[in-house]
Amino acid sequence: MSAETPAAPGQHDEHYLQVFRRNFRNWRGDRPFWAGLYIVFGGFPIAYFPYAHLHLGHLTLAMSTTAGAGSLIIGVLLVVLGISLWFQKHVRTFAGVAAILLALVSIPVANLGGFLIGFLFALLGGAMAVSWVPGEPEEGYVASGSLAKQDTPDGSAAEPIGHEAEHGAGDPNDLSGTSPTNGANGRHSAG
Repeated sequence: MSAETPAAPGQHDEHYLQVFRRNFRNWRGDRPFWAGLYIVFGGFPIAYFPYAHLHLGHLTLAMSTTAGAGSLIIGVLLVVLGISLWFQKHVRTFAGVAAILLALVSIPVANLGGFLIGFLFALLGGAMAVSWVPGEPEEGYVASGSLAKQDTPDGSAAEPIGHEAEHGAGDPNDLSGTSPTNGANGRHSAG
């Protein structure tokens, strides 16, 4: 028995579904998952209804219009935008605005935006994508050393650094022109 072997095998092993759920929850929390899901759900009815044949008893209702290709393009673009939100969270603003614009264009092109179902899902998902912001780490995960409490090389504690010096203002290398030492008071001179 080696040092790496657990004392009782299987005692601390988690079920693979619990591990998958936890990993999926962490992955989902780092990106606008629900916005992408709503946009994908909005794309399907927009692309489907112009090509659908609804059967009401013995009556077949064909929804084919001359704008069938346009609605297919809008639906596919919405699905691609929703999936791109999952895997490229940095495009959230572009994808959200594009989803809102495609949802608005789908009203006259694709049977009132998939009978308003696809329109509402795509509009809501686009708004959620635009408003999503990555979360900030909790206090426990922030690095413990701060600029205000640094030790000097001789072992004594340094004095707290002022607000301006903490952000680099007043340094001889400060090229912003906004430090209080040059009298700019945060204003830039025109000359």
